[in-house]
Amino acid sequence: MFFRKAAELPAAALPGRDEPLATAEAHFVSGHALKGPYPAGTRSAMFGMGCFWGAEKLFWQLDGVHITAAGYAAGLTPNATYEEVCSGQTGHNEVVLVVFDPAILSYMDLLKTFWEGHDPTQGMRQGNDTGTQYRSGIYVYGEAQRDQAEESKSAYEASLKARGYGLVTTEILEAPEFYFAEEYHQQYLAKNPAGYCGLGGTGVSCPIGAGAPEDA
Repeated sequence: MFFRKAAELPAAALPGRDEPLATAEAHFVSGHALKGPYPAGTRSAMFGMGCFWGAEKLFWQLDGVHITAAGYAAGLTPNATYEEVCSGQTGHNEVVLVVFDPAILSYMDLLKTFWEGHDPTQGMRQGNDTGTQYRSGIYVYGEAQRDQAEESKSAYEASLKARGYGLVTTEILEAPEFYFAEEYHQQYLAKNPAGYCGLGGTGVSCPIGAGAPEDA
């Protein structure tokens, strides 16, 4: 991935384009249609936690996940390319869309994977990856997800504080439009097992999840 120094979101963004970027038709691991239609009863979740290559792998390995997809969200530029996102002039975050079955996997369990999979105290970076597209974010679909995201944030921040970490910088926002990233980004670490992954958790356990599946 590229290393960038942009530490603030842009006041004005690149114009982008009207047409979506070309992407994969099927999930490389599961074979399911990447853009759906998804099975009845499945729900969506969206997370930003640094490089989306490693983040996506964390979620596709969970039982109950139908598909994952790498993409861009929470910015200003429609249908931005990877190079444009890396310029720091789109405002987008690198995010992962997760479509899951709440009868098998709870949203709280997804949040546990999110919190433990990265360091949410680092602001506009994750490890050596620096820039606005590497910020920590939870993008919620509805008030139930928002309530659980806020609850989990408070619980994990307390656990981190007890271990000497600073404040959690994770943004929690209503889910914005998700733009699918280019085909080569989709399930990148399944296609390239020795590929780069800059994610690293804090080693602090998050005191939520691993319970009965619940409606999200």
